[in-house]
Amino acid sequence: MNYIIREMHSYEYPLLEDFLYEAIFQRDENNLAPKSIIQKPELQVYIQNFGCKQGDYCLCAEADEKVIGAVWVRTINGFGSIDNHTPEFAISLYKEYREMGIGTELMKQMIEHLKEDGYSNASLAVQKDNYAVEMYRKLGFQTEAENEEEYIMVRNLQC
Repeated sequence: MNYIIREMHSYEYPLLEDFLYEAIFQRDENNLAPKSIIQKPELQVYIQNFGCKQGDYCLCAEADEKVIGAVWVRTINGFGSIDNHTPEFAISLYKEYREMGIGTELMKQMIEHLKEDGYSNASLAVQKDNYAVEMYRKLGFQTEAENEEEYIMVRNLQC
């Protein structure tokens, strides 16, 4: 599959609504949550007024002139927050583009961007039974904390 990774243009930020919904790990493919779930305040913090906060940054994957995935970071009080100065990752791809290495490449490029910007760490939250846990571990994320359903993972960016 031919694709490119590039910075997402601000006029494309409305696509983050789709990608936020795609980022929600849904165990039962036959009983999906309604798209309106992203209107919950605890989910809106990931996309509301994206691009207006210092540190908001988004990369996207594009194939055949279509954005097929995105990784974005914000310093927010989200599910994977560890403090008020560590950016938190969000990532998703449309289903038909998963498990092709695109997500890994998006993550690698975002990690490099955060290193260049001088951040010490980055964090994320992931459900324990999400297949992406292994990808995050391979990229250097380590479990910092956990609850019944999720791991809070942190990547040291200084090494």
